[in-house]
Amino acid sequence: MAEEHHPLRRLLPALAVAAALGACALPAPYRAPPAAAGAVPVAPPPAAAEPPPAEAPPAEPTPRPPVATREVHLSAATRSLVTQARAQLAHGDLPAAAVTLDRALRIEPSNPLLWIEVGRLRLAESDARQAESCGRKALALASGDRGAQSQAGHLLADALRAQRRNQEAREVESQAYMN
Repeated sequence: MAEEHHPLRRLLPALAVAAALGACALPAPYRAPPAAAGAVPVAPPPAAAEPPPAEAPPAEPTPRPPVATREVHLSAATRSLVTQARAQLAHGDLPAAAVTLDRALRIEPSNPLLWIEVGRLRLAESDARQAESCGRKALALASGDRGAQSQAGHLLADALRAQRRNQEAREVESQAYMN
């Protein structure tokens, strides 16, 4: 016996999906009306998850150390390279010391102590402009470390003096980080 195909029978799956989607979009307290005879049952919408209770903020914020207490250190690898470069410099091998410090900078490019070392080397090479540039870079990177700021300030003042910019050197030395 062949089953009769009613024109609305093809629409039933689409209507069921639309009803299910419509029920999902409704707020939780809504209850669907009782199903009519012959209607496709629709699963009730999932219960809305309640947000987790808000945690009370701590009574007092956790104190953080002031930025001024940050101290910069060299890693073991860069410390070894700096020691090697100083030995090369002491023996008068400036090109080898420059190569060694360049290797250290590739490891820690934002360490102000390395920029100070490179600046001192540049002064030894009589390149005061490059030494000044290294001093300024070290000062920019040394924020929060008074010791590194002081070393960078001395380097910068020495580089300026080497360029006969004595007034600028005195101004740098008068800055607060030059204690």
